Amino acid sequence: MPESGAPFTRDGERPVCGICPSLRLAGGAFDVHERPSKAAPFDAATGHRFTPAGVPVCVHPERVGLPAAEYATAGLPLPWETPPPASPDEVAVWVRAALDAAPPDACAEVIERATEILRAADPELDVVAVLRTALS
Repeated sequence: MPESGAPFTRDGERPVCGICPSLRLAGGAFDVHERPSKAAPFDAATGHRFTPAGVPVCVHPERVGLPAAEYATAGLPLPWETPPPASPDEVAVWVRAALDAAPPDACAEVIERATEILRAADPELDVVAVLRTALS
C-alpha cells in the first residue's frame, strides 16, 4: 500500500488526467465515480471535481485502476485491503481484483494472504496453479 500521504499515482505511471486526485492524494483519500456527473461537479476555481461534501473525485476508474467506490466518503477499504474471502473457491476472484488495483509494493502481501488461505484449505493444492489461473 502507498505510504500515508504519498500520491496513489505517480506521473506517467497510469494514464490519468492531469487533474486526477490520485496524482496528489493517497489511495482512499478520494472517491472514484464511474464517469463525470452532477454528483461531483467540476470546480473551475480549483480545477478539480468534488462531491457536495468536498471530497475529491476521480471520474475514470479504468485509468486510475480502482473500481468506482466511495473510498473517502464512506471510508471503504481499497481492493487489496479488503479481507480475503474465507472460501478458497472465491480466492481467485479476490486475488485478481486486488492485484489489478494494488500498487506494486502491495502485491506480495496479496499473494501471501491468498497462499495462506489456499494452503490452509488444502495442503496438497498446487497454489501456483490456482494463482496462475486467477491471473490469466
